[in-house]
Amino acid sequence: MAEDGAQGLPDATPPPTEGRGRYEASATEAAARERDARMVRGVRWRLVLFSGGATLAVLLLLGAAIYTAVADSLADASVARLSSRAQDLRGYLGRPGGRPPRVDMFVGRDTGVFAYIVDPADDSVVAGPAFDETVTGLPDIDGVRAAMTDGRDVRNGTLTATVSSGAVEIPVRVLSQRVEARAGDRVVQVVQDRTSETETLDSLLRVLIGGGVLALVLASFLGAAYATRALVPIRASLAAQRDALRRQREFAADASHELRTPLTVVRSSVEDLRLHADQPVASVGAALDDIDAEVGHMTSLVEDLLLLARSDSGALDLTLQPVELGDVATDAASAMMTPAAGKGVRIEVDPEPVLVVGDPIRLRQVVTILVDNAIRHSPDGGAIQVRVRRDRSNAQLVVADEGPGIRPDDLPHVFDRFWRAPGAPGTGTGLGLAIAATIVTRLGGRIGAGARPAGTGAVFTVELPVAGATGRSV
Repeated sequence: MAEDGAQGLPDATPPPTEGRGRYEASATEAAARERDARMVRGVRWRLVLFSGGATLAVLLLLGAAIYTAVADSLADASVARLSSRAQDLRGYLGRPGGRPPRVDMFVGRDTGVFAYIVDPADDSVVAGPAFDETVTGLPDIDGVRAAMTDGRDVRNGTLTATVSSGAVEIPVRVLSQRVEARAGDRVVQVVQDRTSETETLDSLLRVLIGGGVLALVLASFLGAAYATRALVPIRASLAAQRDALRRQREFAADASHELRTPLTVVRSSVEDLRLHADQPVASVGAALDDIDAEVGHMTSLVEDLLLLARSDSGALDLTLQPVELGDVATDAASAMMTPAAGKGVRIEVDPEPVLVVGDPIRLRQVVTILVDNAIRHSPDGGAIQVRVRRDRSNAQLVVADEGPGIRPDDLPHVFDRFWRAPGAPGTGTGLGLAIAATIVTRLGGRIGAGARPAGTGAVFTVELPVAGATGRSV
């Protein structure tokens, strides 16, 4: 497995033209973020306006219903009172003799109700209250005529009272009723002061408007809060889509970059073979060796790319079963003994029996990647420690080397695809650690990188749930 090149020399600096591993937003990405932000803001305002509009419509309908109900109730009570007084007067007029009652029998200034008896022949007042101030507008002649036609008439009007402070407009309700008397038809007109009724309705209107405005403001704030919360998944989705698109572009660019070199070598070797087509195979063996090496490199790269692509699409097949992590680590480390010895590096394996649920092939691949990465960064005569331990409900796989270590600035990018630290060995594809992280994540575990306590070398730690601790089915 190709190493990832995660470690680098502490004093190494990236080449001035090398942009791999950097994640500065391009102008296109910035424009896309701004466009998405504008869209989210637009949706948020539309949600707030919809919430506020719906609340306003409900408040208007509810307020109108309450106001109408109260106004109708007050009006019905007032008309019932006026009808009762009119009925009393009608009874007086219907007695033998037909004389009108005394004025003080049907005038109630303290209650705001007073009455007139009108002769419709000449619209003259037969009986009525005597006011201290000048009052105009009563009796209501239009009401008298309507009562003569329909028998009864109820209407709202206004009378003008002249007092010391000036003319005062007083709202009134006038009930006019035709009565048959011995002296001829008369119209009983009962009037009630509506000042208290209008004040009550005005107070109710102010309460409804004030409460409605407060409710509308509160609904708008709640709508804004709800819209903000509701749009969090959308923002996250847009950010994930942008990140996926960016990673896809970087992935394609890096893959093209990685494939360009071996293809160039293969093309050069093929041209060399064509130039020496008449020579024996033995004399052009170097070109064939170059082609074989680069084809092997491209094959490994393509396999890694396919694995990552299957993982991204959710098509990475994993065969879950109980696996002894210590045995897997021992087997994988043992297979790496030969390449380690070729570099003068020794591998020390210290496993403990820990049972996890995983794919034994993929777990072996993870160990191989980590050990291969450690071999490539270990100095001649260095040692690599491979340990397996149990930590509560997790199994830990630790691979530590004595190489130059990982710079703090590089830690966030160690498991990025195609990322190689400045000064790292030029071999490999930069996909090994990304593949290891992908496999561990799919198995429900975590992987991390850091420095050794002594300050020299790197430590990669894999944590996997112990079998039976997570309830995962096998």
